[in-house]
Amino acid sequence: MSRQEPLAQGVHHVAVSVPDIARAREFYIDLLGAEELAQTEWEEGNVFINEIVGLPDCSGRQFMARLGNAFIEVFEYLTPRSTAQDENRPVNRFGYTHFGLQVADIDLVYARMVEAGIRFHCPPRHSGGEEAQDGRRQGFRSTYGRDFFGNVFELIEVGENSAIPAL
Repeated sequence: MSRQEPLAQGVHHVAVSVPDIARAREFYIDLLGAEELAQTEWEEGNVFINEIVGLPDCSGRQFMARLGNAFIEVFEYLTPRSTAQDENRPVNRFGYTHFGLQVADIDLVYARMVEAGIRFHCPPRHSGGEEAQDGRRQGFRSTYGRDFFGNVFELIEVGENSAIPAL
């Protein structure tokens, strides 16, 4: 049997719903350095959006930003308003658990985020044998953090001979 070409071309974007889009911009644009490309607002009665998202009579705001090789789409639904989010939602719950962000210097990004008030489950940890060989990083280092709302993300720095492929 021959290998079939994949039907999906790749991951275009990840979307997240937040209670405060201005605060979300602080995380994605200011802290991570994403480039905001578009924004929109819509009122209740927008049939196209209601049908696409499967949420009748919704209204809200949205922005799309480029994060390296993919996009992040951020929504704040004004109506209907969501119930409060569990900021400590365990990652083993069914559904999306996190999104991963590859970084060149995990210590630098981690320190910057901690200074801004971002919570992490632990400091960056190394996996994959010796951490360095001939002055070059080996394996990978990663940690999970939570944005200002409790959504989980992973920072990962990929070195040589890593079990995790680099972008």
